[in-house]
Amino acid sequence: MNIKKNIAILFLLSVSTLFSSQNLYASEQAVAIDYLHGEQELSGIRLAYRPYQTQVTEFEWLGDLDVYWEVSLNFWEFGKENKHETNYALALSPVFSKQFDTLYGKYPLKWEFGIGVSLITDTRFAGKNVGSHYQFEDRLGVIMEFGEQLKSSVAIRYMHYSNGGLNDHNPGLDFLNVSYARRL
Repeated sequence: MNIKKNIAILFLLSVSTLFSSQNLYASEQAVAIDYLHGEQELSGIRLAYRPYQTQVTEFEWLGDLDVYWEVSLNFWEFGKENKHETNYALALSPVFSKQFDTLYGKYPLKWEFGIGVSLITDTRFAGKNVGSHYQFEDRLGVIMEFGEQLKSSVAIRYMHYSNGGLNDHNPGLDFLNVSYARRL
């Protein structure tokens, strides 16, 4: 069985497991589409699903913190002159966010961070040997919620994929990301 089939199977199992949760309510779900721009001619699209939109947790020293899980499927392309490469990644990440301000008195501004795991199809991509099919997905960004009942959001974030030193080859892949998400 090849790696692309493994990713497809893992994605379907992850989504079906998340959907089967007894605590899943339609109002707590969200979907997102992201555009990723990386170094040189590296770009991509990221489709994400959040089975639990937010769970507010109060930490005495930090205040209210929103926590949610996100499963995503990434399509990356690298094109340099006559050479074109494609890579796919499946990721699962816990994401933490906290409101730090309000724009115009009604649009919450939040920072976010998260470290998850991902599985990529090719270990040689964008002129690099990334060392492993298994990568960590790190993110740091800013989110603005808007729209009816604040169901929509846009985010700008930095995302980094690397194997975290689990392999001798670990150059990592860096992306700037623009995202639109909508709670269902």
